[in-house]
Amino acid sequence: MSAVRELAMRAKQASRRLAVLSTEEKNALLSAMAEELTVRKKEILEANRKDVEAGKTAGLTGALLDRLELTEKRFAEMVEGVRQVARLPDPVGEVVRKWRRPNGLEMEKIRVPIGLIGIIYESRPNVTVDSAVLCLKTGNAVLLRGGREARHSNRALAQALGEAARKRKLPAEVVALVEDESREAIPEMCRLDGVLDLLIPRGGHGLIATVLEHARVPVIKHFHGVCHVFVHRAADPAMAEAIVVNAKCQRPATCNAAETLLVDRDGAEKILPRLVKALRARGVRLFGDEAAAKASGEKLSPPANWETEYLDLTMAIRVVDGLDGALEHLARHGSHHSDAIVTEDRATAERFLREADSAAVYWNASTRFTDGGEFGFGAEIGISTDKIHARGPMGLEELTSYKYVVTGRGQLRE
Repeated sequence: MSAVRELAMRAKQASRRLAVLSTEEKNALLSAMAEELTVRKKEILEANRKDVEAGKTAGLTGALLDRLELTEKRFAEMVEGVRQVARLPDPVGEVVRKWRRPNGLEMEKIRVPIGLIGIIYESRPNVTVDSAVLCLKTGNAVLLRGGREARHSNRALAQALGEAARKRKLPAEVVALVEDESREAIPEMCRLDGVLDLLIPRGGHGLIATVLEHARVPVIKHFHGVCHVFVHRAADPAMAEAIVVNAKCQRPATCNAAETLLVDRDGAEKILPRLVKALRARGVRLFGDEAAAKASGEKLSPPANWETEYLDLTMAIRVVDGLDGALEHLARHGSHHSDAIVTEDRATAERFLREADSAAVYWNASTRFTDGGEFGFGAEIGISTDKIHARGPMGLEELTSYKYVVTGRGQLRE
Protein backbone atom coordinates (compact mmCIF):
# COMPACT_ATOMS: atom_id res chain seq x y z
CA MET A 1 0.00 0.00 0.00
CA SER A 2 1.35 3.43 -0.93
CA ALA A 3 2.00 6.11 1.67
CA VAL A 4 -0.73 8.32 0.17
CA ARG A 5 -3.39 5.60 0.33
CA GLU A 6 -2.34 4.58 3.84
CA LEU A 7 -2.63 8.20 5.02
CA ALA A 8 -6.00 8.54 3.31
CA MET A 9 -7.32 5.41 5.01
CA ARG A 10 -6.30 6.75 8.42
CA ALA A 11 -8.04 10.02 7.57
CA LYS A 12 -11.13 8.09 6.46
CA GLN A 13 -11.21 6.32 9.79
CA ALA A 14 -10.82 9.66 11.56
CA SER A 15 -13.79 11.02 9.58
CA ARG A 16 -16.06 8.50 11.27
CA ARG A 17 -15.04 9.91 14.65
CA LEU A 18 -15.78 13.43 13.49
CA ALA A 19 -19.15 12.54 12.01
CA VAL A 20 -20.65 11.75 15.41
CA LEU A 21 -19.29 14.76 17.32
CA SER A 22 -21.79 17.26 18.68
CA THR A 23 -21.74 20.88 17.59
CA GLU A 24 -20.25 21.83 20.95
CA GLU A 25 -17.43 19.30 20.56
CA LYS A 26 -16.62 20.49 17.05
CA ASN A 27 -16.60 24.12 18.15
CA ALA A 28 -14.27 23.28 21.04
CA LEU A 29 -11.95 21.56 18.55
CA LEU A 30 -11.86 24.65 16.33
CA SER A 31 -11.22 26.92 19.31
CA ALA A 32 -8.32 24.69 20.32
CA MET A 33 -6.94 24.92 16.80
CA ALA A 34 -7.12 28.71 16.82
CA GLU A 35 -5.24 28.72 20.11
CA GLU A 36 -2.59 26.28 18.84
CA LEU A 37 -2.02 28.40 15.74
CA THR A 38 -1.57 31.47 17.93
CA VAL A 39 0.91 29.70 20.19
CA ARG A 40 2.91 28.56 17.16
CA LYS A 41 2.71 31.86 15.30
CA LYS A 42 6.45 32.53 15.36
CA GLU A 43 7.44 29.16 13.91
CA ILE A 44 4.65 29.27 11.32
CA LEU A 45 5.70 32.71 10.07
CA GLU A 46 9.33 31.58 10.01
CA ALA A 47 8.34 28.57 7.91
CA ASN A 48 6.46 30.89 5.58
CA ARG A 49 9.48 33.18 5.33
CA LYS A 50 11.54 30.22 4.10
CA ASP A 51 8.94 29.51 1.44
CA VAL A 52 8.82 33.13 0.29
CA GLU A 53 12.61 33.36 0.08
CA ALA A 54 12.76 30.09 -1.83
CA GLY A 55 10.03 31.40 -4.14
CA LYS A 56 12.00 34.55 -4.89
CA THR A 57 15.08 32.49 -5.65
CA ALA A 58 13.03 30.24 -7.93
CA GLY A 59 11.71 33.27 -9.80
CA LEU A 60 8.03 33.05 -8.82
CA THR A 61 5.92 35.88 -10.20
CA GLY A 62 4.76 38.73 -8.01
CA ALA A 63 1.23 37.32 -8.08
CA LEU A 64 2.37 33.92 -6.81
CA LEU A 65 4.57 35.46 -4.12
CA ASP A 66 1.60 37.54 -2.97
CA ARG A 67 -0.52 34.40 -2.68
CA LEU A 68 2.27 32.62 -0.84
CA GLU A 69 3.07 35.21 1.81
CA LEU A 70 1.53 35.09 5.28
CA THR A 71 1.82 38.62 6.60
CA GLU A 72 1.04 39.49 10.21
CA LYS A 73 -2.35 40.78 9.05
CA ARG A 74 -3.14 37.68 7.01
CA PHE A 75 -2.11 35.41 9.87
CA ALA A 76 -4.39 37.27 12.25
CA GLU A 77 -7.25 37.10 9.75
CA MET A 78 -6.64 33.38 9.26
CA VAL A 79 -6.84 32.68 13.00
CA GLU A 80 -9.90 34.89 13.37
CA GLY A 81 -11.45 32.98 10.48
CA VAL A 82 -11.14 29.78 12.53
CA ARG A 83 -12.98 31.42 15.41
CA GLN A 84 -15.63 32.80 13.07
CA VAL A 85 -16.34 29.34 11.69
CA ALA A 86 -16.69 28.04 15.25
CA ARG A 87 -19.37 30.70 15.84
CA LEU A 88 -21.32 29.86 12.69
CA PRO A 89 -24.43 27.66 12.84
CA ASP A 90 -23.74 23.97 12.31
CA PRO A 91 -25.64 22.68 9.26
CA VAL A 92 -25.17 19.01 10.21
CA GLY A 93 -28.45 17.60 11.48
CA GLU A 94 -30.51 20.40 9.96
CA VAL A 95 -33.90 19.20 8.72
CA VAL A 96 -34.02 20.58 5.17
CA ARG A 97 -37.55 19.36 4.60
CA LYS A 98 -40.15 17.38 6.52
CA TRP A 99 -43.41 15.94 5.26
CA ARG A 100 -45.99 13.22 5.88
CA ARG A 101 -47.16 10.72 3.27
CA PRO A 102 -50.80 9.60 2.96
CA ASN A 103 -49.82 6.19 4.34
CA GLY A 104 -48.60 7.84 7.56
CA LEU A 105 -44.83 7.63 6.89
CA GLU A 106 -42.92 10.60 8.34
CA MET A 107 -40.22 11.80 5.91
CA GLU A 108 -37.22 13.98 6.79
CA LYS A 109 -34.38 15.20 4.58
CA ILE A 110 -31.43 15.85 6.91
CA ARG A 111 -27.96 17.30 6.31
CA VAL A 112 -25.07 14.92 7.05
CA PRO A 113 -21.26 15.02 6.62
CA ILE A 114 -19.79 13.95 3.29
CA GLY A 115 -16.94 11.94 4.85
CA LEU A 116 -13.35 12.45 3.69
CA ILE A 117 -12.75 15.46 1.45
CA GLY A 118 -9.55 15.89 -0.55
CA ILE A 119 -8.24 19.37 -1.37
CA ILE A 120 -5.46 19.91 -3.93
CA TYR A 121 -4.26 23.50 -4.05
CA GLU A 122 -1.38 25.75 -5.02
CA SER A 123 0.55 28.62 -3.42
CA ARG A 124 -1.78 29.89 -0.69
CA PRO A 125 -0.93 28.33 2.70
CA ASN A 126 -4.00 29.84 4.37
CA VAL A 127 -6.02 27.32 2.32
CA THR A 128 -4.59 24.64 4.63
CA VAL A 129 -6.38 26.19 7.58
CA ASP A 130 -9.50 27.45 5.79
CA SER A 131 -10.13 24.05 4.23
CA ALA A 132 -9.52 22.14 7.43
CA VAL A 133 -11.79 24.15 9.70
CA LEU A 134 -14.72 24.20 7.28
CA CYS A 135 -14.45 20.46 6.79
CA LEU A 136 -14.15 19.82 10.52
CA LYS A 137 -17.11 22.04 11.36
CA THR A 138 -19.25 19.90 9.07
CA GLY A 139 -17.95 16.63 10.50
CA ASN A 140 -15.64 15.84 7.58
CA ALA A 141 -11.97 14.88 7.72
CA VAL A 142 -9.70 16.47 5.12
CA LEU A 143 -6.83 15.15 3.00
CA LEU A 144 -4.66 18.06 1.86
CA ARG A 145 -2.08 18.26 -0.89
CA GLY A 146 -0.57 21.73 -1.20
CA GLY A 147 1.94 23.10 -3.67
CA ARG A 148 5.63 22.49 -3.14
CA GLU A 149 6.24 26.27 -3.07
CA ALA A 150 4.43 26.36 0.32
CA ARG A 151 5.85 23.13 1.73
CA HIS A 152 7.27 24.58 4.97
CA SER A 153 4.19 26.69 5.68
CA ASN A 154 1.74 23.84 5.03
CA ARG A 155 3.67 21.44 7.27
CA ALA A 156 3.82 23.92 10.13
CA LEU A 157 0.10 24.70 9.84
CA ALA A 158 -0.97 21.06 9.54
CA GLN A 159 1.18 20.09 12.51
CA ALA A 160 -0.47 22.78 14.62
CA LEU A 161 -3.96 21.63 13.66
CA GLY A 162 -3.07 17.96 14.23
CA GLU A 163 -1.65 18.71 17.66
CA ALA A 164 -4.83 20.55 18.62
CA ALA A 165 -6.84 17.50 17.57
CA ARG A 166 -4.64 15.19 19.65
CA LYS A 167 -5.15 17.42 22.68
CA ARG A 168 -8.91 16.92 22.17
CA LYS A 169 -8.40 13.11 22.10
CA LEU A 170 -8.99 12.91 18.35
CA PRO A 171 -6.72 11.44 15.64
CA ALA A 172 -4.27 13.95 14.18
CA GLU A 173 -5.35 12.62 10.77
CA VAL A 174 -8.60 14.57 10.92
CA VAL A 175 -6.30 16.99 9.07
CA ALA A 176 -4.01 14.84 6.92
CA LEU A 177 -1.32 16.50 4.82
CA VAL A 178 0.14 14.61 1.87
CA GLU A 179 3.84 15.50 1.97
CA ASP A 180 4.69 13.51 -1.15
CA GLU A 181 5.63 16.20 -3.68
CA SER A 182 6.10 13.86 -6.62
CA ARG A 183 3.91 14.22 -9.70
CA GLU A 184 2.34 10.84 -9.04
CA ALA A 185 0.83 11.94 -5.70
CA ILE A 186 -1.97 13.92 -7.36
CA PRO A 187 -3.15 11.16 -9.74
CA GLU A 188 -2.97 8.76 -6.82
CA MET A 189 -5.30 10.95 -4.77
CA CYS A 190 -7.64 11.04 -7.76
CA ARG A 191 -7.80 7.24 -7.75
CA LEU A 192 -8.79 6.88 -4.09
CA ASP A 193 -12.29 5.67 -4.92
CA GLY A 194 -13.84 3.96 -1.93
CA VAL A 195 -11.72 6.08 0.41
CA LEU A 196 -12.05 9.70 -0.73
CA ASP A 197 -15.63 10.93 -0.95
CA LEU A 198 -15.04 14.25 -2.72
CA LEU A 199 -12.09 15.97 -4.37
CA ILE A 200 -11.78 19.75 -4.74
CA PRO A 201 -8.88 21.00 -6.90
CA ARG A 202 -7.96 24.68 -6.58
CA GLY A 203 -5.49 25.86 -9.18
CA GLY A 204 -4.62 26.51 -12.80
CA HIS A 205 -5.42 24.72 -16.04
CA GLY A 206 -2.67 22.15 -15.63
CA LEU A 207 -3.80 21.01 -12.20
CA ILE A 208 -7.47 20.86 -13.16
CA ALA A 209 -6.69 18.92 -16.34
CA THR A 210 -4.62 16.39 -14.40
CA VAL A 211 -7.36 15.87 -11.84
CA LEU A 212 -10.11 15.45 -14.45
CA GLU A 213 -7.97 13.00 -16.42
CA HIS A 214 -7.36 10.70 -13.47
CA ALA A 215 -10.37 11.23 -11.18
CA ARG A 216 -12.33 8.20 -10.04
CA VAL A 217 -14.03 10.17 -7.28
CA PRO A 218 -16.52 13.07 -7.50
CA VAL A 219 -14.85 16.41 -8.29
CA ILE A 220 -15.91 20.02 -7.69
CA LYS A 221 -13.58 22.46 -9.44
CA HIS A 222 -12.30 25.72 -7.99
CA PHE A 223 -11.24 26.86 -11.45
CA HIS A 224 -9.78 30.04 -12.91
CA GLY A 225 -11.58 33.36 -12.66
CA VAL A 226 -11.77 35.44 -15.82
CA CYS A 227 -14.09 38.03 -14.29
CA HIS A 228 -15.62 41.01 -16.10
CA VAL A 229 -17.04 44.43 -15.40
CA PHE A 230 -19.45 45.71 -18.06
CA VAL A 231 -19.92 49.49 -18.04
CA HIS A 232 -23.28 50.19 -19.68
CA ARG A 233 -24.19 53.42 -21.45
CA ALA A 234 -26.38 54.39 -18.47
CA ALA A 235 -23.63 53.97 -15.88
CA ASP A 236 -22.83 56.68 -13.37
CA PRO A 237 -19.25 57.68 -14.37
CA ALA A 238 -17.93 58.10 -10.83
CA MET A 239 -19.43 54.81 -9.71
CA ALA A 240 -18.08 53.04 -12.79
CA GLU A 241 -14.58 54.33 -12.12
CA ALA A 242 -14.66 53.29 -8.47
CA ILE A 243 -15.98 49.80 -9.21
CA VAL A 244 -13.58 49.11 -12.09
CA VAL A 245 -10.55 50.27 -10.07
CA ASN A 246 -11.59 48.23 -7.04
CA ALA A 247 -12.39 45.11 -9.05
CA LYS A 248 -8.98 45.21 -10.74
CA CYS A 249 -6.65 46.78 -8.21
CA GLN A 250 -7.85 46.04 -4.66
CA ARG A 251 -6.08 42.66 -4.73
CA PRO A 252 -5.30 41.67 -8.32
CA ALA A 253 -3.83 38.24 -7.53
CA THR A 254 -7.20 36.80 -6.48
CA CYS A 255 -9.57 34.78 -8.65
CA ASN A 256 -12.40 37.30 -8.19
CA ALA A 257 -10.41 40.27 -9.49
CA ALA A 258 -11.67 41.63 -12.81
CA GLU A 259 -9.53 40.71 -15.80
CA THR A 260 -11.61 42.24 -18.60
CA LEU A 261 -13.40 45.56 -18.88
CA LEU A 262 -16.32 45.63 -21.30
CA VAL A 263 -17.60 49.07 -22.34
CA ASP A 264 -20.82 49.86 -24.17
CA ARG A 265 -20.07 51.22 -27.65
CA ASP A 266 -22.75 53.87 -27.13
CA GLY A 267 -20.98 56.19 -24.69
CA ALA A 268 -17.50 54.62 -24.83
CA GLU A 269 -15.86 57.87 -25.95
CA LYS A 270 -17.28 59.64 -22.89
CA ILE A 271 -16.47 57.11 -20.18
CA LEU A 272 -13.44 55.15 -21.40
CA PRO A 273 -10.84 57.97 -21.21
CA ARG A 274 -11.75 58.43 -17.56
CA LEU A 275 -11.52 54.71 -16.80
CA VAL A 276 -8.19 54.30 -18.60
CA LYS A 277 -6.73 57.28 -16.78
CA ALA A 278 -7.83 55.91 -13.41
CA LEU A 279 -6.42 52.45 -14.14
CA ARG A 280 -3.11 53.79 -15.44
CA ALA A 281 -2.81 55.92 -12.30
CA ARG A 282 -2.86 52.66 -10.34
CA GLY A 283 -0.14 51.14 -12.50
CA VAL A 284 -2.38 48.85 -14.52
CA ARG A 285 -0.99 47.58 -17.82
CA LEU A 286 -3.75 47.74 -20.41
CA PHE A 287 -4.55 45.80 -23.55
CA GLY A 288 -7.47 46.63 -25.80
CA ASP A 289 -9.18 46.13 -29.11
CA GLU A 290 -9.11 48.75 -31.86
CA ALA A 291 -12.38 50.32 -30.76
CA ALA A 292 -11.13 50.67 -27.17
CA ALA A 293 -7.93 52.35 -28.35
CA LYS A 294 -9.91 54.78 -30.50
CA ALA A 295 -12.49 55.62 -27.81
CA SER A 296 -9.86 56.12 -25.11
CA GLY A 297 -7.38 58.00 -27.28
CA GLU A 298 -4.66 55.68 -26.02
CA LYS A 299 -2.26 53.30 -27.72
CA LEU A 300 -3.46 49.86 -26.74
CA SER A 301 -2.04 46.59 -28.00
CA PRO A 302 -4.57 43.81 -28.56
CA PRO A 303 -4.58 41.03 -25.94
CA ALA A 304 -3.30 37.60 -26.87
CA ASN A 305 -6.81 36.31 -26.16
CA TRP A 306 -9.87 37.17 -24.09
CA GLU A 307 -9.58 34.19 -21.73
CA THR A 308 -6.42 35.13 -19.81
CA GLU A 309 -6.49 35.22 -16.02
CA TYR A 310 -3.73 37.78 -15.46
CA LEU A 311 -3.68 37.72 -11.64
CA ASP A 312 -1.72 40.98 -11.60
CA LEU A 313 -2.12 44.63 -12.56
CA THR A 314 -3.03 43.83 -16.15
CA MET A 315 -6.43 44.26 -17.79
CA ALA A 316 -7.99 43.81 -21.21
CA ILE A 317 -10.56 46.28 -22.57
CA ARG A 318 -13.17 45.57 -25.21
CA VAL A 319 -15.91 47.77 -26.66
CA VAL A 320 -19.13 45.80 -27.17
CA ASP A 321 -22.51 46.47 -28.75
CA GLY A 322 -24.62 47.06 -25.70
CA LEU A 323 -25.94 44.39 -23.37
CA ASP A 324 -26.26 41.79 -26.12
CA GLY A 325 -22.59 42.24 -27.00
CA ALA A 326 -21.56 41.93 -23.36
CA LEU A 327 -23.59 38.75 -22.85
CA GLU A 328 -22.19 37.27 -26.05
CA HIS A 329 -18.64 38.00 -24.87
CA LEU A 330 -19.31 36.35 -21.49
CA ALA A 331 -20.79 33.29 -23.15
CA ARG A 332 -17.78 32.85 -25.46
CA HIS A 333 -14.88 33.95 -23.27
CA GLY A 334 -15.97 34.00 -19.63
CA SER A 335 -15.11 31.44 -16.96
CA HIS A 336 -18.58 31.61 -15.32
CA HIS A 337 -17.04 32.89 -12.09
CA SER A 338 -18.06 36.51 -11.29
CA ASP A 339 -19.30 39.25 -13.60
CA ALA A 340 -20.68 42.72 -12.94
CA ILE A 341 -22.72 45.39 -14.72
CA VAL A 342 -22.58 49.07 -13.86
CA THR A 343 -25.74 50.90 -14.92
CA GLU A 344 -28.58 53.05 -13.64
CA ASP A 345 -31.00 51.29 -15.98
CA ARG A 346 -32.91 48.74 -13.89
CA ALA A 347 -34.36 46.80 -16.83
CA THR A 348 -30.93 46.35 -18.38
CA ALA A 349 -29.43 45.32 -15.05
CA GLU A 350 -32.16 42.80 -14.36
CA ARG A 351 -31.69 41.21 -17.76
CA PHE A 352 -27.92 40.99 -17.18
CA LEU A 353 -28.46 39.37 -13.78
CA ARG A 354 -30.88 36.90 -15.32
CA GLU A 355 -28.92 35.97 -18.45
CA ALA A 356 -25.24 36.13 -17.45
CA ASP A 357 -24.39 32.47 -16.77
CA SER A 358 -21.96 33.01 -13.89
CA ALA A 359 -21.72 31.72 -10.33
CA ALA A 360 -22.05 35.29 -9.01
CA VAL A 361 -23.47 38.30 -10.85
CA TYR A 362 -23.37 41.89 -9.60
CA TRP A 363 -25.26 45.09 -10.26
CA ASN A 364 -23.31 48.21 -9.31
CA ALA A 365 -20.81 46.37 -7.11
CA SER A 366 -17.28 45.01 -7.40
CA THR A 367 -16.58 41.38 -8.31
CA ARG A 368 -14.19 41.29 -5.35
CA PHE A 369 -17.12 40.42 -3.08
CA THR A 370 -17.24 36.81 -4.35
CA ASP A 371 -15.78 35.42 -1.18
CA GLY A 372 -17.06 33.18 1.58
CA GLY A 373 -16.38 35.76 4.28
CA GLU A 374 -18.04 38.58 2.35
CA PHE A 375 -21.08 36.39 1.72
CA GLY A 376 -21.33 35.66 5.44
CA PHE A 377 -20.27 32.01 5.13
CA GLY A 378 -17.04 32.35 7.10
CA ALA A 379 -13.85 31.07 5.49
CA GLU A 380 -14.59 29.33 2.20
CA ILE A 381 -13.40 26.00 0.84
CA GLY A 382 -13.26 27.50 -2.65
CA ILE A 383 -15.36 29.10 -5.35
CA SER A 384 -16.98 26.53 -7.58
CA THR A 385 -17.50 27.27 -11.26
CA ASP A 386 -19.40 23.99 -11.63
CA LYS A 387 -23.19 23.79 -11.62
CA ILE A 388 -23.86 20.50 -9.85
CA HIS A 389 -24.04 20.25 -6.04
CA ALA A 390 -22.22 23.52 -5.33
CA ARG A 391 -21.71 26.79 -7.20
CA GLY A 392 -19.94 30.00 -6.19
CA PRO A 393 -18.40 30.42 -2.72
CA MET A 394 -18.54 27.07 -0.95
CA GLY A 395 -19.33 27.45 2.72
CA LEU A 396 -20.55 24.98 5.32
CA GLU A 397 -23.79 23.89 3.66
CA GLU A 398 -21.92 22.97 0.47
CA LEU A 399 -19.73 20.59 2.49
CA THR A 400 -22.68 18.47 3.55
CA SER A 401 -24.75 15.83 1.84
CA TYR A 402 -28.12 14.62 3.06
CA LYS A 403 -30.03 11.49 3.84
CA TYR A 404 -33.68 10.65 4.16
CA VAL A 405 -34.93 9.53 7.55
CA VAL A 406 -38.21 7.66 7.35
CA THR A 407 -40.27 6.85 10.45
CA GLY A 408 -43.22 4.48 10.33
CA ARG A 409 -45.56 2.51 12.50
CA GLY A 410 -45.33 -0.86 10.81
CA GLN A 411 -46.29 0.24 7.29
CA LEU A 412 -45.77 -2.30 4.52
CA ARG A 413 -45.73 -1.61 0.79
CA GLU A 414 -48.53 -3.34 -1.08
